[in-house]
Amino acid sequence: MKISVVGTGYVGLVSGVCLSEVGHDVVCIDNNAAKVADINAAKSPIYEKGLDDLLEKHIGTHLKASTDLQKAVVESDLTLIAVGTPFDGDLIDLQYVKQVSQEIGEALKGKDGYHVVVVKSTVVPGTTDDVVLPILEKYSGKKAGADFGVGMNPEFLREGEAISDFMNPDRIVLGGIDDATRVTLAEVYAPFPSTDKVLTNNRTAEMIKYTSNSLLATLISFSNEIGNLCSSIGGIDALEVMNGVHLDKRFSPILENGERIKPGMTTYLEAGCGFGGSCFPKDVKALISHGVNVGEPMSLLKSVIEINTQQPKQVMDRLRKHFPDLGNLKVAVLGLAFKPGTDDMRESPAIPIVQELIAENSVVTAFDPVAQDEASTIFPTAGITYCDSIEQTVSGVDAVLLLTRWPEFKALPEILNEQGASPLLVDGRRLLPKDSVDTYEGIGI
Repeated sequence: MKISVVGTGYVGLVSGVCLSEVGHDVVCIDNNAAKVADINAAKSPIYEKGLDDLLEKHIGTHLKASTDLQKAVVESDLTLIAVGTPFDGDLIDLQYVKQVSQEIGEALKGKDGYHVVVVKSTVVPGTTDDVVLPILEKYSGKKAGADFGVGMNPEFLREGEAISDFMNPDRIVLGGIDDATRVTLAEVYAPFPSTDKVLTNNRTAEMIKYTSNSLLATLISFSNEIGNLCSSIGGIDALEVMNGVHLDKRFSPILENGERIKPGMTTYLEAGCGFGGSCFPKDVKALISHGVNVGEPMSLLKSVIEINTQQPKQVMDRLRKHFPDLGNLKVAVLGLAFKPGTDDMRESPAIPIVQELIAENSVVTAFDPVAQDEASTIFPTAGITYCDSIEQTVSGVDAVLLLTRWPEFKALPEILNEQGASPLLVDGRRLLPKDSVDTYEGIGI
């Protein structure tokens, strides 16, 4: 099938590359000519494991990038809208969705034959039918359902594992205004015959995405609240508590042969310094706002955000427990991205922590395997020194704050031992054993 993807951000580029991998001919559209040139040169504008290899494999054959949206729509069978939907604290910003919907509508005006337009951007329930569809009809002069289809196909991609998630999906949600739209969408995902597919209407498809992210965010905040309670009571390790909870066979089923399966979901039931990224904070806040606007108070999800906002304070409280005065304190920060496998720092718990250290005139060194360029755009250059290795970062410091679960950081105890050093370690991700260093502080202890 010939597919056009509008937007070459995280979702659009990964989707376009992976759809070309399964045999479709894909054109990725962006209005940034420099970005288009980079993609056509097989240079990825984002960091994502495996993306560069697939770009190199398919660019110029099954995959290309272009600034010409009209040509791409006219020459394709289906168009995916994968542009950003930032949240301003009150509503999601649909300006990009509206703009490309207008441009797609104008392109459809001069196109013969049936075309399907599918929203892949994360949008609140009702957006595809009540915003995108009318714009398409207005600017095409055609009728949805008769002349073109309108669908909603949410993504469930974890940053750092996006290629794997797309190529090995646990479910595929196909929303549409009619059977014709859903059938066309099903053809797109025909290369995944064994994957469960949910065929539904657009509103339900939109709601599935928000509900999925909100549930995972709720599990994290629940775990963090329990971890904070364990710390306050004393003599309890939240890690052991949650391990005991995980052994409930409803969380980790036991097979007939006695083997226990530990689902990945249980990783969301561990205490830490909070969630971040481009999805969980934005999507939960957007669903809260949408709920309030239709008369639902959304009390639980409001608490989820409140707990998460306060969670980085747990790291700073443990630091201040040992060093009440942070002025001139030498602090190493290990991890800046909100999670391993990505350079994304949006809503990262590291941001408020580093900002507080800088404000308190601490001497901050930092290391992240991939996010340091991004960090340099966020923090003042005078307040932080970026290092090239873990060894350099922790050399001569008074305290180490571990804020991202990069596997490289498991070497920290050995590195400190080789340096003959014993700084305080505040493990904001419970990555290391409690007895791995001389002075250990962890979330949930």
